[in-house]
Amino acid sequence: MSAPEGSSAGEGLESDADVVVVGASLAGWRAVETLRTEGFDGTISLVGEEPHLPYDRPPLSKQVLSGKWPPEKAVLADRRRSSELRVHEVLGRRAAGLDAAGRTVTLDDGQALRADGIVLACGAAARHLPGTEDLTERDGVFTLRTLDDSLALRAAVTRTDGVRVVVIGAGFIGAEVASTCAAMGCKVTVLEALEIPLSNVLGPMLGTHCASLHAAHGVDLRTGVSVAGVGRRPSEVGTGAPSSPLVVELSGGEVVPADVVVVGIGVAPCTDWLDDSGVTTENGVVCDDRLFAADGVVAAGDVARWRWRHDGEEELIRIEHWEVAAQAGMAAARSLLAGRARARPFTPVPYFWSDQFDIRFQVIGNPRGDDDVEVVDGSLDEGKFVALFGRAGRLRAVMAIGRPRLLMGYRPLLEQGSGWDEALALART
Repeated sequence: MSAPEGSSAGEGLESDADVVVVGASLAGWRAVETLRTEGFDGTISLVGEEPHLPYDRPPLSKQVLSGKWPPEKAVLADRRRSSELRVHEVLGRRAAGLDAAGRTVTLDDGQALRADGIVLACGAAARHLPGTEDLTERDGVFTLRTLDDSLALRAAVTRTDGVRVVVIGAGFIGAEVASTCAAMGCKVTVLEALEIPLSNVLGPMLGTHCASLHAAHGVDLRTGVSVAGVGRRPSEVGTGAPSSPLVVELSGGEVVPADVVVVGIGVAPCTDWLDDSGVTTENGVVCDDRLFAADGVVAAGDVARWRWRHDGEEELIRIEHWEVAAQAGMAAARSLLAGRARARPFTPVPYFWSDQFDIRFQVIGNPRGDDDVEVVDGSLDEGKFVALFGRAGRLRAVMAIGRPRLLMGYRPLLEQGSGWDEALALART
């Protein structure tokens, strides 16, 4: 099939072409903004499964859940801004199919949107605990991914004093929900399969430090446990009462009572609608180093798995962090405008943060749980420190609590691909 009118295979877009952006969240919105700021004057259609205009997700587990922010404070774009950028809004509609060669997106009602360029920024969806797929918010079982999720969870945990909240998963989202709910007066229990939370990302030393924060703030953290199922108390079965108490059953037979259960076991990229689309999907939409999944089709955000070239190496990577999603949305738009032949590689230095128990964790780089880790400033006992992560003789990441300026001082070292010994030596000067 030939390329649609307005572009040729591998070439950039003409200024009056048509673009469809699938995904009305951070990466998709940054793509829209960048198309306009780079001078694109054609039609931009923004497809979003939710009825809302783009909003920010990090506040959902913190400020919005706690009630410190009204929902509208989390928005990335209001109607006025959308109008200024001349966005054709296609909200409350789900993308159901893609023909990459023909550059056509089919919606759930059968409507086909044909374009010269397509941005896949459809994100990821919260994973459900096996056996809980049929349990809903009405049953007291929640995930936290969308604005509506956050508002529904807030209503559930504030309906009375001392609500018993069980959070399944002590990763970043689970820890943030636990922190917020504990501060709101809930009785919080966190169940984690790993013996040391976050040790797969931060290693055992820093993971142990993160775990200690739960007990210090009144949260009952139970590690090395496996959840066998979630259900209502037997005495409540058949009553139909939406507030019926729940039980979380552990694999050893123990049960943990709960009024509210929050499943925070990660997300999965939204690629099920891309079968037979012409793009490769394997733990995300597989892209080259310029974020192209096919000619005229780019991907960005949580769904994109791209060839990241750094330190003279290359790896296929997918990163689920705000800063990378924002940068990728902008980079994907620029790649689409330039075309495959002239687009520049996407080589970010990843950055992410997590707010828990009035403490902000900040990380630059891409840490792994088996990295060498050394604290080079402050101490864990002090609660303010900088830690370096090394792997294969290179500095790979830096984490800080209470040391934001020192943290960012290491960014040039990560950009330059500094050696591990070099980074340690510089840290000690």
